[in-house]
Amino acid sequence: MKNVLVVGGGFAGVWSAAGAVRAAREAGSAGEELRVTLVSGGDDLVVRPRLYEEAPESMRVPLDRVLGPIGVHRHSATVTDIDTEARSVRAIGRDGEELTLSYDKLVLAVGSRLVRPSFPGAQDVFDIDTLPAAAALDHHLRRLPQRAPSVGLYTAVVVGAGFTGLEIATVLGERLRAIADAQGAGEDVRVVLVDRADVLGPELGAGPRPHIDSAVDALKIERRLGCTVASVTPEEVTLSDGEVIPTATVVWTAGMVASPLTSQIPGERDRLGRLVVDQYLQVTGVPDVYAAGDTAVAPAEDGHSTVQSCQHAQPMGKYAGHNVAADLLGTDPLPFTPDPYTNCLDLGPAGAIATEGWDRTVQMTGPEAKTLKQNINTLWIYPPVDDPEQILAQAGRFSNL
Repeated sequence: MKNVLVVGGGFAGVWSAAGAVRAAREAGSAGEELRVTLVSGGDDLVVRPRLYEEAPESMRVPLDRVLGPIGVHRHSATVTDIDTEARSVRAIGRDGEELTLSYDKLVLAVGSRLVRPSFPGAQDVFDIDTLPAAAALDHHLRRLPQRAPSVGLYTAVVVGAGFTGLEIATVLGERLRAIADAQGAGEDVRVVLVDRADVLGPELGAGPRPHIDSAVDALKIERRLGCTVASVTPEEVTLSDGEVIPTATVVWTAGMVASPLTSQIPGERDRLGRLVVDQYLQVTGVPDVYAAGDTAVAPAEDGHSTVQSCQHAQPMGKYAGHNVAADLLGTDPLPFTPDPYTNCLDLGPAGAIATEGWDRTVQMTGPEAKTLKQNINTLWIYPPVDDPEQILAQAGRFSNL
């Protein structure tokens, strides 16, 4: 028996496992000797791109409904150690039992994590990086009317005006207003967006910026640019320029890095901690180890590299899964060939912006882009469930288009 071990239950991990099973079945009788196992700390595929929305608890798909029908073995455990020389992984199960899992080929797809702040009061800051964190924010907002009245009760301060910060900031006003209106306090709702840069969405480029600025103005979101947070209390935030903003809600969205498990692979990493992989998604210089999704940085079109996004995580997983199976079965690997880069930014009640290319040329805005974003969020990024034929067919669609 030849063992493929996938570490991580996000988009890249799920599609790596499915891609390996599909490639094995295509190989016929030879593929029957290939066993695919996935280990993940949770029982669900969390639809992380949707955690800025309300009711985040519903943004998940049971892993067993995707992996079970296609015969992937699954362990609910947290990986603690990876030994690439012994080709083994150690993990701790929920019952505290230590597991040792051997592999012939490993796919590391453990994603990324938010860089948490360290200023005074950071423990009072919310984020939407994980399902528990997003649920905590959602519950906090719903409980605001139970708190004693205060000047900043219905004020939210979002730190970080990048992609995630813009998406949560543009929906927070609507979410807060629905809560405050029931208390006759709708006029008290206030959203403030803070960023070190002197523009909104600095990494999104100049193309969509006029549309972003217009949407932020239309939603009456206040800007505090060129500064950051100095400290936080449960009642206020102090900015680096000395301004004090009364608020009960501070949301941190600034800074992402790869999972720290990447440090256990003796390969080259970029400034975000992502493992450098070749065109087949094998970690450079590390035999039998592949990486996909936010854990890896792969060549993309026009000399660019992949970004930490669902857009790249899903196809990277499919290619990695195919290629580990091909490596073991002696079939042809497939070079990673991503779709042309696109971007779709939700702007809450102000619509959305869809861009194309690395220069982010605006393709559509307003209701048309909003429909596209809703289709992405509610339809296209979800895997099929319970149907092995559909799941494996999707694993063979290497394009998001």
